[in-house]
Amino acid sequence: MALNDAAKLLGQARHVVVFTGAGISAESGVPTFRDALTGLWSRFDAQSLATPQAFQEDPELVWGWYEWRRQLVRRVGPNDGHRAVAQLAAHVPQLTVITQNVDDLHERAGSTSVVHLHGSLFAPRCATCSRPAPLPETEDQPDEGQRVAPPRCVHCGGPVRPGVVWFGEQLPEAALESAARAASECDVLLTIGTSGLVYPAAEIPRLAARSGASVIQVNPRPTPLDPIATANLVGPAAEILPALVTTAWG
Repeated sequence: MALNDAAKLLGQARHVVVFTGAGISAESGVPTFRDALTGLWSRFDAQSLATPQAFQEDPELVWGWYEWRRQLVRRVGPNDGHRAVAQLAAHVPQLTVITQNVDDLHERAGSTSVVHLHGSLFAPRCATCSRPAPLPETEDQPDEGQRVAPPRCVHCGGPVRPGVVWFGEQLPEAALESAARAASECDVLLTIGTSGLVYPAAEIPRLAARSGASVIQVNPRPTPLDPIATANLVGPAAEILPALVTTAWG
């Protein structure tokens, strides 16, 4: 299905869900989780750092890595793909943005009420009492591989942890319920820059398809979502999404 046909589906939609993965942020310069770590961090396996056990055993190492990631995100900006997603809100009656990304690029592009399935680098919380914690006051970029002591919770004194979903943890219940409800009610779901491999998030486009929605996929390479996609638009999000919005609404 060509861009024009996908734009027609989008232009006729009443409720659009935008479901994004690491690919859209990679176009802004944010390394994907599957990219090899660089510099001193290359000594570590990203998946071994992203666990509750790793934080319990070496909180300074894990906190230092996430602070390095957070500051890296702060140095980049949203791309034309993020901005095109934000522009959709002015064109469709209802828009729901769901992301697997832990950055804030959608919000910085202008999207509001973004559903973060995997948490956020910008929403730390106490590892003991789970209460939200403020971001560190310093914005200095930690060196790669640098251990940084996590802040202490002002309520209970426990260590503050990154507000992301680690391997072995459940997705936030409210976020998952909101995403599933939107996917089951929408008439078009745009899936952008996601591998379709990480569950349970990967079930969201499939739920939309089972509920009768048209699924438009934007990705530079094939994914397991290809068979359920009504339209497969092959290429970078920063190029295809602005073209899709322009074609749909001029």
